[in-house]
Amino acid sequence: MSTFVLIHGAWHGGWAWQRVVPALRNAGHEVYTPTLTGLSDRAHTLTPQVGLSTHIQDVVGLMEGYDLNDVVLVGHSYAGQIVTGVADRVPERLALRVHLDAFVGDDGEAAVDLLPEAVAGHWREAAEGPGFGWLVPPRSLTKLGVTEQADIDWLTPRLTPHPWLTYTEPLRLTGKGDRVPAAFIECVDWMRVFTAQAERAAARGWPTHEIATGHEAMVTAPDELAALLLDFTRP
Repeated sequence: MSTFVLIHGAWHGGWAWQRVVPALRNAGHEVYTPTLTGLSDRAHTLTPQVGLSTHIQDVVGLMEGYDLNDVVLVGHSYAGQIVTGVADRVPERLALRVHLDAFVGDDGEAAVDLLPEAVAGHWREAAEGPGFGWLVPPRSLTKLGVTEQADIDWLTPRLTPHPWLTYTEPLRLTGKGDRVPAAFIECVDWMRVFTAQAERAAARGWPTHEIATGHEAMVTAPDELAALLLDFTRP
């Protein structure tokens, strides 16, 4: 059996995976859903110094502390940068990395550089204005493709501001992570911010998949997402 480590994206916490975890555990897999430094239930640890390297260390520390191996590391959205960084740091602990509607960054690339120009501009304006220069307030859930009011009501009170440094700090890679197998899942029923990342993944020969839902697949299509993740673990 595999060990899943599921990494949430901007504004979220480990709770975001609650609807996916039961199916993975019922199939016999071990599952970890850490909350990244400065977010959600760890909002009390937020400072302007929290950046991408902080979050990469969060996940590396989890794996080393619990001695996790044969890990299927899944990163949603922003966390694609984390997955790439972790794969470069501890490739020997990973069986597969999955980028779920997420960044596919190279050495020297920051997350904001990988966004479409208009979206990147929105992030910069949000950080410079209501974010006081170092935070990005949660974005409208409807823009992320969440349409059911019950899902909006469940998500909204749990979202917290995201540290801007995580989007401006570039990846620093040695190339060791290239030997870790990778896959990409694109969520296609929204504005498709990550289409260019899906194309980058396909160009690298990664298996690519689509889910007909908005960006928050773990909330809006948890059964389909769980089934796809389970398929990755089968011979």
